[in-house]
Amino acid sequence: MASLSFTNIKFKNPVADFARARPRTGLPCSGRVGFRVLASETQKEPDLSVTVNGLHMPNPFVIGSGPPGTNYTVMKRAFDEGWGAVIAKTVSLDAAKVINVTPRYARLRAGANGSAKGQIIGWQNIELISDRPLETMLKEMKQLKEEYPDRILIASIMEEYNKAAWEELIDRVEQTGVDAFEINFSCPHGMPERKMGAAVGQDCALLEEICGWINAKATIPVWAKMTPNITDITEPARISLRSGCEGVAAINTIMSVMGINLDSLRPEPCVEGYSTPGGYSSKAVHPIALAKVMNIAKMMKAEFGDKDYSLSGIGGVETGGDAAEFILLGANSVQVCTGVMMHGYGLVKKLCDELKDFMRKHNFSSIEDFRGASLPYFTTHTDLVTRQQEAIKQRKAIRKGLQSDKDWTGDGFVTETESMVSN
Repeated sequence: MASLSFTNIKFKNPVADFARARPRTGLPCSGRVGFRVLASETQKEPDLSVTVNGLHMPNPFVIGSGPPGTNYTVMKRAFDEGWGAVIAKTVSLDAAKVINVTPRYARLRAGANGSAKGQIIGWQNIELISDRPLETMLKEMKQLKEEYPDRILIASIMEEYNKAAWEELIDRVEQTGVDAFEINFSCPHGMPERKMGAAVGQDCALLEEICGWINAKATIPVWAKMTPNITDITEPARISLRSGCEGVAAINTIMSVMGINLDSLRPEPCVEGYSTPGGYSSKAVHPIALAKVMNIAKMMKAEFGDKDYSLSGIGGVETGGDAAEFILLGANSVQVCTGVMMHGYGLVKKLCDELKDFMRKHNFSSIEDFRGASLPYFTTHTDLVTRQQEAIKQRKAIRKGLQSDKDWTGDGFVTETESMVSN
């Protein structure tokens, strides 16, 4: 288990000097969620910068782990375009075991099944983690940090159920100078037989043990990436934070079968006539992701407080409004992966402009002004019934018009007449 003692913390990365330097009591602290802090009357340009676990980002938009962070060239492009942070594609010790197939993607459009027309609303992948040698990825991460020392580079890592392997991977990756880890406890396909990905995120006992190994070894912030393919996503999130992780990222892709080609009768994506279930992403998963993030955020606020731990929202982000929704639910950062695959790295400019427009509309000057502001408005169905019944009683109490002929008065006759006129 990771030590919670501040004096035992060793910092290898100057960008993350204070990332672990904070108490981890697990006790609720006074909350800020739900209170709007308005900008001054002389409105300034909205500030998109955020500081997450001690890591400063120019904006909350993060390249999610996947193809957009698969090598030096594309990660450099992301930094040059202005993304707040980049999470490299997931790596493990032995890339030789990772063999991808092509095609590996399939799309769902808003139209008839199999239609080549219509907006893309869903995306499925059967892609595995990085198939590039670890040494190559480490070299490129190191080069990126040397060229962009003030930008945030996060390594996504995944290993088999082997303490020594996890410790070796963490040590070797940290030496590149990356700012944080995102632990892939959530890939829904690939190698579950090796106790990797969602096979860990769906088994809380296994998750707790591995988180203990990781946090005892890591000296930089650790985010646990959650799988939505589970009954209660708050349980693995809770275990991860209790086991020493600084943050939670949610959600990874949803297990799915994209569709069946009605001409060939074969599933998509089709590889030599066959397919396998894969991970579902893009616009259609956004409402599901919002629900999962809301549940995690409520749990974190109730059980951990909202100052010491971070939450990264993921799922179907293509507009600044999509991102604002995650932030309103308590997310500190917002990840984009499929959106970049569809629209390119320049998407970040649109996201920033649209998020600023949203902030101007509500007179918010910073991300913290509205982070978590919508969270208090979620309740139980039983409470909704009670609230509505009470509201109906109040409306009846002030309803205009007379209830009976006995209510007419001489002094208020004209007013009483007007109260019952419809136009």
